[in-house]
Amino acid sequence: MNYEIGQIAEGKVTGIQPYGAFVSLDPHTTGLIHISEISDGYVKDIQQFVSIGDTVKVKIIDYDEKNHQARLSLKALSHRRAAGSWRSGSRKASLPAMKIGFQTIADHMDQWIKEAKEEMK
Repeated sequence: MNYEIGQIAEGKVTGIQPYGAFVSLDPHTTGLIHISEISDGYVKDIQQFVSIGDTVKVKIIDYDEKNHQARLSLKALSHRRAAGSWRSGSRKASLPAMKIGFQTIADHMDQWIKEAKEEMK
């Protein structure tokens, strides 16, 4: 079977390594869910998310037709992303207004240089 980038597929987890989980999509096609594609959060142990023998839905993020191998993602199907997540770009992070900054450093720089020179003597 041929797969397309962006397609959602179902497969069976056939192996787990520290760097990712191997998935069989069909008798002729295998794929890897790299550890970075398991979850949006930190993944210490892949086995906290999938186990050998699990049937998983994955998104195909790359596909090599010649070798019948796919790069897969679990996190692309997470509910946070699907529901207009914080990555949508509609919200921008901003820092609170601060009354300190480079001017404070500049105000103290002459004194710090003077103290440093005295310590060197």
